[in-house]
Amino acid sequence: MSSIGANLQAVRQRIESALRAAGRPANSVRLVGVSKTFGPAAVREAAAAGLHDFGENYVTEGVDKIRELRALGLTWHYIGPIQSNKTRPIAEHFDWVHSLDRVRIAARLAEARDPARPELQVCIQVNVSGEASKSGVAPAELDRLAEQVARLDRLKLRGLMAVPEPTPDTGLQRRRFAQLRELRDRLNREGFVMDALSMGMSADLEAAIAEGATMVRVGTAIFGERRA
Repeated sequence: MSSIGANLQAVRQRIESALRAAGRPANSVRLVGVSKTFGPAAVREAAAAGLHDFGENYVTEGVDKIRELRALGLTWHYIGPIQSNKTRPIAEHFDWVHSLDRVRIAARLAEARDPARPELQVCIQVNVSGEASKSGVAPAELDRLAEQVARLDRLKLRGLMAVPEPTPDTGLQRRRFAQLRELRDRLNREGFVMDALSMGMSADLEAAIAEGATMVRVGTAIFGERRA
C-alpha cells in the first residue's frame, strides 16, 4: 500500500472511531482531502485509494488539477479565501465553496455559475474564534449574510464552515465547534435548510465529529507535511 493510501486508511479509522464514540452513524462524515501544494500524482494516488472529495486553497493550482484530472470524476471543494477577481474560475470549476463570507463575493459567484451546471454548493465561513487575522463573518453578522446568500440563484446554501484557532485544548476545540453547530441549528429553526458543518482538520477532527461535523478537511494526515 502506498504511503498516501496507508495514511488515508488511518484517517478513515480515526473518523470511524470518533463516530462510534459520539454515537453517530457510520459514514455520516464526508472526508475532504486537502491537496493544496500537492500535484496531480498525489491526487491520483488518493483517488485510487478511494478518496472522492478534494479541497484546494489556491485557485490557479486547483483549476489546473481539475482540468488535468477531469476524467476521474472527482468532487472539488474550494476552501481558501476568495478574491473578487477569482470568483469566475471558482464558479466555473468547483463543486463546493466552503469559505464564503461576503455577499459581494456570493453575488459574483452566482453570476458566473453556468446555469446548465448544478447549483454551486456553498458554506458560509464563520469566524468563531474572533481572530482579526482570520477570514469569516462574525457570528453577529451571520443571519443577514445567510438571508442574502439564500436568495441568490445558482447557489445552494448548504451550511457553515469554521477554522478555529489551533489549540491542544480539547475542551476549547469542542466549544468552538459547538458554537458553529448551534449557529447552524438556530438558523434552521428560523427557516433555513442547512445540513452541512464543515469543521475539523488533521489535528482536531475528533473534537469536530463529537460536535456534529458532517465534513472534515484533512491535508497533512493524508498527504504529509505541506510543500512550500
